[in-house]
Amino acid sequence: MGVSTTMRAVRITGHGGPEVLEAAEVPVPVPGAGEVLVQVAAVALNNTDLWTREGAYGRPGDPGARSGWRGPIGFPRIQGADVAGRVVAVGPGADEGLVGLRVVVDPAVYETAGPDANPVGLMGSERDGGYAEYVTAPAERVHDMTGSPLTDDQLATLPTAYGTALGMIERGRLREGETALVSGASGGVGVALVQIARARGARVVAISSGSKIDAVREAGAHEVVDRAGDVVAQVRAAAPEGIDVALDVVAGSLVGEGLPLLREGGRWVVAGALAGYDVRFDVRRLYLHNAQVIGSAMHTPTHFGLLMDLARQGGVQPVVAAAFPLEQAARAQEELARRGHVGKIVLHP
Repeated sequence: MGVSTTMRAVRITGHGGPEVLEAAEVPVPVPGAGEVLVQVAAVALNNTDLWTREGAYGRPGDPGARSGWRGPIGFPRIQGADVAGRVVAVGPGADEGLVGLRVVVDPAVYETAGPDANPVGLMGSERDGGYAEYVTAPAERVHDMTGSPLTDDQLATLPTAYGTALGMIERGRLREGETALVSGASGGVGVALVQIARARGARVVAISSGSKIDAVREAGAHEVVDRAGDVVAQVRAAAPEGIDVALDVVAGSLVGEGLPLLREGGRWVVAGALAGYDVRFDVRRLYLHNAQVIGSAMHTPTHFGLLMDLARQGGVQPVVAAAFPLEQAARAQEELARRGHVGKIVLHP
């Protein structure tokens, strides 16, 4: 099958700083029943890589506990949820016709079968990921992107950031002609939210800062407000009729301050807590206006299928900020943590 028996990989040996990332020569994984082996062309970084490495997710009843996304992680663990590459082998019972296809892997480990299942695990966290030359995945989780106009680097940026964004937009029921507020708009999920909301025909008001404002406007935001100023006043000026759907990866004090910006029946969708998880709001602003606060983690198989359709048509144009060789994974993660860039950072195994 032309695949060597060992490969280069970068894995975490425990929770901690960038120093826990180690480069290693490890056996190439063998695809099990119904699985495929993918040669990784590009793997994108996400905030979840940092938080998983740091163990920053907390546990129910113990918000300060060091934990992975959904509980304890088995070490050593190869990180990396977002893989674009080629299928080079299949396990027992998987379709031989997949070999040779250029694919994107849906990194979610789903709770149940079926199109509306929710993720309970993630490649790079609950199973080994793409900081490596090869990775295995269930055959039904690879999507043929042979015809997509996007580059391998661009395809790799899609699963977590764009999957999370599309999940938020779907769960928030954003419709054409509505006004969307996007927080953290220069980050990976933020740019994805701006692009997909714009492609849906929504009016997009984004929150960003400083030098990133022009890039966020370029990504498709109709109005960009500066988070260094009075955000609520700026949003009111930009959207005097109010916001239909807030797409929020920042949380913190923004939730309490921002809820009064929602129109009647508005939806506030939260998929991150960059500004803090301890949120207070006036519950009267919620029930008196039939508003909803909606939690959103990643995507369902249906959402992911919609995203892949969009990518096949070139309906989104992911922004790749930088690319590093696999050996520089720690440097790439430090770059991500600095938040000086707009778009996504990728590694090349």
